[in-house]
Amino acid sequence: MSIESVNPATGEVIATYESMDDAAAAAAVEAADAAFRDWRERPLDTRAAHLNRAAALLRERRDALAALMAREMGKPLAGGRSEVDKCAWVCEYYADNAERFLKPEPIQTDASESYAAFEPLGVVLAVMPWNFPLWQVFRFAAPALMAGNAGVLKHASNVPGTALAIEQLLRDAGCPEHLFRTLLISGSQVEAIVRHPKVMAATLTGSGPAGRAVAAAAGDALKKTVLELGGSDAYVVLADADLDAAAKTCAASRLINGGQSCIAAKRFIVVREVLAAFTERFVAAMQAHRVGDPFDEQTDIGPMARVDLRDEVHRQVQACIAGGACCVLGGEVPAQLGAWYPPTVLTGVRPGMPAYDDEIFGPVGAILAAEDEQDAIRIANDSPFGLGAAVFTRDVARGRQIAQRRLQAGACFVNALVKSDPRLPFGGIKASGYGRELSHFGIREFVNIKTVYVA
Repeated sequence: MSIESVNPATGEVIATYESMDDAAAAAAVEAADAAFRDWRERPLDTRAAHLNRAAALLRERRDALAALMAREMGKPLAGGRSEVDKCAWVCEYYADNAERFLKPEPIQTDASESYAAFEPLGVVLAVMPWNFPLWQVFRFAAPALMAGNAGVLKHASNVPGTALAIEQLLRDAGCPEHLFRTLLISGSQVEAIVRHPKVMAATLTGSGPAGRAVAAAAGDALKKTVLELGGSDAYVVLADADLDAAAKTCAASRLINGGQSCIAAKRFIVVREVLAAFTERFVAAMQAHRVGDPFDEQTDIGPMARVDLRDEVHRQVQACIAGGACCVLGGEVPAQLGAWYPPTVLTGVRPGMPAYDDEIFGPVGAILAAEDEQDAIRIANDSPFGLGAAVFTRDVARGRQIAQRRLQAGACFVNALVKSDPRLPFGGIKASGYGRELSHFGIREFVNIKTVYVA
């Protein structure tokens, strides 16, 4: 059995890779566990040196890695370079801060000495998506490896070249040969890896069904999981917002990575007083983004990652229109080869439509009308998802209160688009998953928080 890498801009098969059978995948896990036994004993400054070397290699290989992502999943070169730089940042962040994050914490008790220590677990399975094929992996790998763990990666089937490039880069950075392994396996083989006795935990970024499947297998095997699943992020625009700035920020968020991002803005909830004015500005801001060849330096938006994903987005748009929504921009499949779809804006979106109830994973913005602030917040929270949210208002104190207390999401921003940052915890609630990545919270997800008590 083989895995094909296909250029979504042209439909051309780029490369074919031989997939692993169950025995080969299990052997890779065993090898990772053997490497872990050595790695966990290495001092933190030694691990940090390898992570810093990985950061340097990422920057050296920036152009090549950006080109690889452009070929495999259609990411424009500028976006690819930014992604590579962010991966280097997260490596350096944990290299610089892991010792502080993992330092034993004294706890006053009746013992002569008592404290919480943070010890690595072992092999952690990462099941990762194609949309940010480098960042999603390094977001997991940097803290996991610095904590002393090993990793095995089941990447999305359409980015095998990127998956193997990550494994090679970490090996070139001086990490033990089998400490981080890419498993070229199918989705049907994941459960066996979750249940492998040498796999201690699993993390998944992806769809709700995939997350439930991994969580069910891990739960049955009593293994820790962290899940970052879908999102239908709500951006609330209040009457006192700077509409020009809000519209540009909202469009930029909706079109990040061609709209293929869990934390991209998807629902724009606008109080009726400024609905028409915001809609006009938002449509103009969406139109200003240039769709084209991902290898063209002027391109903002490349093709979607696969034709079937494009077709699903178009089906959702058509269902919204059939339900009474109005398409005021885009909404048509271009007559050309590849997985292309234009920036699209729907208005009059209501419950029962995919743009209200579900996640549209593509360049489609849905505008929803709210009567007032209270109604806008109600609509924002009327979702099974809870990954990110934002509020736009000139009253910063009011915005802070809404973000902290009233919006139901794992990350709430004021007058800014939702984004991940190594310094801040990242994750969701409700159907958007559980657990946290990044910050000191992320490095402590896959450690044994061990009580040590000395009488």
